[in-house]
Amino acid sequence: MAAPLFLTRLQRDPWARFGLGLVAGLAVLALLAPWLAPGDPFRGDLAASLRPPSGAFLLGSDVQGRDVLSRVLYGARLSLAVGLISQSIALALGVTLGLVSGYYGRWMDGVIMRVADVTLAFPSLLLLIAIAAAVKPSLPVVFVVIGIVGWAGMARIVRGQVLLARGLDYVQAARALGASDARIIARHLLPNVIAPVIVAATLGIGGAIMAEAALSFIGLGAQPPTPSWGAMVAEGRDLLRVAPWVSIAHDGNRVPPDPRARAARDVQGAPHRRIPVDRRHDLSQ
Repeated sequence: MAAPLFLTRLQRDPWARFGLGLVAGLAVLALLAPWLAPGDPFRGDLAASLRPPSGAFLLGSDVQGRDVLSRVLYGARLSLAVGLISQSIALALGVTLGLVSGYYGRWMDGVIMRVADVTLAFPSLLLLIAIAAAVKPSLPVVFVVIGIVGWAGMARIVRGQVLLARGLDYVQAARALGASDARIIARHLLPNVIAPVIVAATLGIGGAIMAEAALSFIGLGAQPPTPSWGAMVAEGRDLLRVAPWVSIAHDGNRVPPDPRARAARDVQGAPHRRIPVDRRHDLSQ
C-alpha cells in the first residue's frame, strides 16, 4: 500500500522526479566509475601536467598529470560511501540510544540526553576537526568520526517519537499481556519512528558528504593519492590563475574583490589635474 502511494505522489511532483533522477544519475556514475573513467585516477604522467580540457583530457589534468574527470568520478564513489557508511553508524547509535532513552526514562534518559546535549553544544565541523586531528587521518576514521558526531540529533528525534508512542493503548496492552521490553521496543515502538528517521538520515547523507569534503580540504580526510572532492579543491586553489580546471569548484574559491582596495587603485591610477591659480586662491581662503 505504501509503495503505490509513494509512486502516485512521485508522479504528481515534477521536482521530486527531477531530484530522484539527479541522485540516481550521480549514484550510477559513481558505481560505474571503473568503467567510465578515461584514465587512471591514482597514477599520473608528469609530461601531461596541467593540460587544459581537450579530447585526451575532457576536464584537463592536474599537477601530476592525472585525469581530472577520472578523479571526479572516483571522488563521487568516496562521497557516496562516506554518506552511506557514516549515516549507518549514526543510525545505529542514534536509534538504539533514542529508543532506550525514551522507553526507560529516569536516570538513563538523563545520562543519554546530557551526553547528546554536550555533543550538540559544539559546532559539528569543529568537533569533527578536533576528533580527526587527535588520530591518524584515514578513511575508516572519517567514517566513524562523522557517524559518531551525527548520532545526537538522531537520538533526540527517536526519543521524542518514543515518548509519544509509549503511552498509547496498544503499547499499554502489550505490556499488560506480559510482552518483554525488547519485544515492545522492536515490535511496537520502532515502526513508529521509522518515517522521521528516514527523513533525517536522507538529509544527513548530504551533510556527511560536505563534512568529508571539509576534512579532506584541510588534510584530515582522505589522504593522497585517494581522489576526494575536498582534496581536489585544496590542490586547485593555488592554480586558479594558470589552471582553473584542476579545482572542481574554482569559482567558489575566488576571493571577492575589496571595494576599498579597488577605490585606492582607481585613485592611484587617475591622472593628476592641475588646479588653476584662481581656484587655488579660493581654496586657501
